[in-house]
Amino acid sequence: QVQVVESGGGVQQPGGSLRLSCAASGSIFGDYTMGWYRQAPGKERELVARVSNGGSTDYLDSVKGRFTISRDNARNTVHLQMNSLKPEDTAVYYCHLIYQHINYWGKGTLVTVSS
Repeated sequence: QVQVVESGGGVQQPGGSLRLSCAASGSIFGDYTMGWYRQAPGKERELVARVSNGGSTDYLDSVKGRFTISRDNARNTVHLQMNSLKPEDTAVYYCHLIYQHINYWGKGTLVTVSS
């Protein structure tokens, strides 16, 4: 059974920084992609950033240059460094892992950007 658990999040002022972390546990023995999605109130869930097993990354256009995703394969963890935060970054952020064509989701962590 694979599980993913997020940590981090909270409240930050515009222009500030936050770091999210996600740890995957369970029977993971091959390639997988991990990433972060977010869902703001009244909006659909959207991909923020993801990193493949080989290190290739994808970012939502609106976070490029501000957010950085990194991965530690030895620990099955992924981090999202969020800088220059904007109020529109406010959302619940979900960790996502896809392994052997199965999607695994964390419970989500709230990020609020407000002055």
